[in-house]
Amino acid sequence: MKLIEKFKELNNKEYEFDKWTIAMIILLIFTFGGIFGFIYETFFYRIDLGYFIKRGTTYGPWIPIYGFGGVFITLLTYKLKKKPIAVFGLACIISGILEFTVGYLLFNLKGIRLWDYNTEIWNFGNIGGYICFRSIMFFGLSGLFLIYFIIPIFKSFASRLEKNVLTYIALIPGVLFASDIIISGLKFL
Repeated sequence: MKLIEKFKELNNKEYEFDKWTIAMIILLIFTFGGIFGFIYETFFYRIDLGYFIKRGTTYGPWIPIYGFGGVFITLLTYKLKKKPIAVFGLACIISGILEFTVGYLLFNLKGIRLWDYNTEIWNFGNIGGYICFRSIMFFGLSGLFLIYFIIPIFKSFASRLEKNVLTYIALIPGVLFASDIIISGLKFL
């Protein structure tokens, strides 16, 4: 119970940040989202396939679509944080549109299929293998986790750290992640 109260306190605390600090928090969200997605997929596919495989197209432990999804969810739902049902619904919609669009375009423009819900467990509500009900619900719940737990922690850290320390903490993994996306993307050209 104390942990929940602490998160409520963190979530309700307002901070004043300059634009650079906000950008660094968004970069942390991007990196966190990519790593979170990698961990999720590692364990999901362990259950689905019965063995571990490395998911994603990058060399590092992150998956870009989750990073972008985290940023989009933050930018489009954060002002609604007092309405968890709206945050959940919008996170589902944002993630569903992002996942469907990226999956569809990659397949139809490049012939690349990075995921296919047609071949996975728990794929009810599947639309063309690009999205399914399970994935949308997971992304909605993840959006709640992001808005109500992760962002308050990042904001609390940002308020306590010197600006240059926050910059290093955000930029080093963020630049590594972005570089990995670019380098890994070259194999698809």
